Amino acid sequence: MARKRAAARKSARRTARPAPARPRSRFVGRDSSPVLDKYPPKDPALSVRGPPTPNATPTAKPVPAPAGASSGSPAPTGPPLPLIALERPFDVDEFSSLLGETSVRVTVPREDLAEALRRVSEFMGFGIYVYAVTIRPTPGDLLKSFVVELQRVDYDPEKRAWVPFVEKGTSDSPFGPSGTRT
Repeated sequence: MARKRAAARKSARRTARPAPARPRSRFVGRDSSPVLDKYPPKDPALSVRGPPTPNATPTAKPVPAPAGASSGSPAPTGPPLPLIALERPFDVDEFSSLLGETSVRVTVPREDLAEALRRVSEFMGFGIYVYAVTIRPTPGDLLKSFVVELQRVDYDPEKRAWVPFVEKGTSDSPFGPSGTRT
């Protein structure tokens, strides 16, 4: 009999509670950003669509200055500056093709510096071309890249020193500029 009373109480409790009133549906999540109130979204027509075509460059529309602002300096009227500048990445094979010139100056990234110097020393190992090598860091790069300068030099036995290479002329003859075997 005690079980019947407990079951009656549980069923009475379950049915005795009124169903909670549902509030009207509303947005669930964070409140809206106050930034959007101050700065409305940009016009989608002004968004970047990709690189401009070479034959049609867009021109910037002049923006009128606010009424209370004074124009201390004239607004730039030239073409807008690009957001990024594309530079060709350093290629060690392309650098190697420059070896054989009298003077070479390149900017080499830190991770390619050892390979570039290895190729220079290997090229000089033949004994035909000898270079004075100068390496210095690029300004303001925090040692991310280096300027490598190669200047061809010859050994002067009278001075007993390496001197800058002087071009003495070129010839199609395999025997040198004089053209004779002697």
